[in-house]
Amino acid sequence: MNGKSASGDGSEAVLAGAFRHAPEPMALTAADGVIRHANHAFTELFGRDADELIGTAWFALLDAEEAERGARAQHKALAGEPRRVRLRLPVNDKFSQMVEVQIRPLREEPGPESVVVLFHTLSTEEADLRVVGDLRTDNSDSVLWSLDLGSGRIRELFGPTPLGSLLAGNDGDLESILERIHPDDTARVRDAMSASFAGRDYEQRFRVFDRLGDERSLHVRARYVPGDPARLVGIVDDVTEHVQLVRRLADRRRTEAEHGRLVTELSSKLVSATTVDKVMDLLSEEFLPIFGGFSAAALYVDDGVLRASPSALERGNVTRIDGRRADDTDYPMGAVIQDRQPRFFESRAEIVSRFPAAVEMMRSIRGQAWATVPIFGDGKVALGVWQMVWDRPHHASRDERALMLTFAGLAGQALQRIKAQQAELELADAVQRRMLPRQVASFPDMHIATKYLPSRAEWRICGDFYDVIELPDNKVGLLVGDVQGHGVEAAAAMGQIRVAFRAYATNQSDPGVVLGETNRLLTETGEIVFATCGYLVVDRGSGVMQAAWAGQPPAVLATRGSYELWSPETGPPLGVLPDTEYTVTTRVLAPGTTLLLCSDGLVESSEVTMQDGLAQVGEALAEHGEDPTAAAQILAEMAPAGRGDDIALLITRMTPRATPPPEQAESPENLSVSSG
Repeated sequence: MNGKSASGDGSEAVLAGAFRHAPEPMALTAADGVIRHANHAFTELFGRDADELIGTAWFALLDAEEAERGARAQHKALAGEPRRVRLRLPVNDKFSQMVEVQIRPLREEPGPESVVVLFHTLSTEEADLRVVGDLRTDNSDSVLWSLDLGSGRIRELFGPTPLGSLLAGNDGDLESILERIHPDDTARVRDAMSASFAGRDYEQRFRVFDRLGDERSLHVRARYVPGDPARLVGIVDDVTEHVQLVRRLADRRRTEAEHGRLVTELSSKLVSATTVDKVMDLLSEEFLPIFGGFSAAALYVDDGVLRASPSALERGNVTRIDGRRADDTDYPMGAVIQDRQPRFFESRAEIVSRFPAAVEMMRSIRGQAWATVPIFGDGKVALGVWQMVWDRPHHASRDERALMLTFAGLAGQALQRIKAQQAELELADAVQRRMLPRQVASFPDMHIATKYLPSRAEWRICGDFYDVIELPDNKVGLLVGDVQGHGVEAAAAMGQIRVAFRAYATNQSDPGVVLGETNRLLTETGEIVFATCGYLVVDRGSGVMQAAWAGQPPAVLATRGSYELWSPETGPPLGVLPDTEYTVTTRVLAPGTTLLLCSDGLVESSEVTMQDGLAQVGEALAEHGEDPTAAAQILAEMAPAGRGDDIALLITRMTPRATPPPEQAESPENLSVSSG
């Protein structure tokens, strides 16, 4: 036949016009795949005469499975989609040959619709390459592609793939594909493409929106192939899942880092907590985010009874538990306290089956899973119990259980430490009160009121003190001081200083000398003890006051409706510098004037300046100073600086019959500048 149609009717010209590679096996078929014309190469491929082939569907020449694939390819080609399909042709009973079949409808053919079927026999190397291509692209997120740098058209090397259809479909125009790239990546991708047109290889990672509108991350690699036209040949890998995994891992690392920071922060808070209520509140409120619970409760054992903090009672989530016996094993908390074994329940049914008595209590709780762990210390008795509640079924992982037990252990250590501190502070408070005078001296011509208030902050006991000393020659010594430090040591030091002070004062009327002798005693003992104090010697007959000051706040002088601050010349605190001489300042306490001496805990704190605190005290004293006892109570209640430190105060007022003689009247040099 040598290039002529097997049918001899001139159709070979049609085939030659459709395909330039005439030596390739090809046939012209009807829409149903029935062969109408076949060239010589086609008849040789199948080893049959043309007359035998005409009238037979071309795919019927294949094995059954391959025939079905060919029929599907024919149908899709007629639907307007050019098809390439790789099929195996049987050679004999044992061997087959791989071919690539290209199917293309000829719309311009007059008469019934025709289809050109071209067979390309693959060499061993080509077959191997096609197999590798199939393995690379079939059922994977990859595309093997080629870009004609002259026309800007992209095609898939081994025919359409699922990913290629999703990204481009039948649109092989480069510009159309570039338009779907994420706006943030467009400039970078175009710059890289421009470099490729100049003869460079290409590699980029970028985001693109597929035909469904979903964002995908692609890794595109290509090698520049010179020629006419020049091409880029490469691979597109969909790395969306990988990118999402990396993001999830990064988010997880950030979450774990935040989780670790939170664990460290809360552990530090537990270790530094200073009250039982603070420990309970930390467990009840601040640990929820770590475990993802929606509610938590922590209670401590007090005389065999479970107790919650006041704030927890206000929230109302422990009202059914507070006051319950700690040994009541009909409930999870009681059982945990008794045997010190944690219990984890993944559902309501599980907890009800184990503790039927808890059904009534649980009706008002929407929890679905519980973790109940003992708060334990060094001893064998649980100090409390901590319960975490989830609003959905929850399996507490091994890490969660270990972390809860760790926190419970830290809470137990904190409770033990707090109880030990409270015992020490109660002892310090007892020492403090025993070393203060139970009852100060009283005089018919002076109304004296005193007050001592321990700190409410962290149960601190400090060294504030006061004293009233009856002196010879119708005089009285008024003393207020503050020893540095807290606890038993500060209270003991305060007692020693007050005893020494009283001993020096009874033998010496000059307040400056008394301060100097006390200072010498403190510096010579070698103990590091410092104390601020203010000491006044008042002549009851004349009202003349002689003051020696060692770092103490100013005195307040008030009359009805006004007040002023008196700041005697001060020296350093006692115990700081040896051989210090303390200057004496003189002033007259007139009848009708109320005098206040106080420690700095009354008027100064980190939130309140001394100036503001003294102003509040002065205004209160100007209004209520006529009754020192009532004024002392009012000042104690208002405590302008709060109760973060001890407070010692002494208020005195000369009775009207104690009138100073004319020669002792106030002079300008004895008056301080009024702040009222």
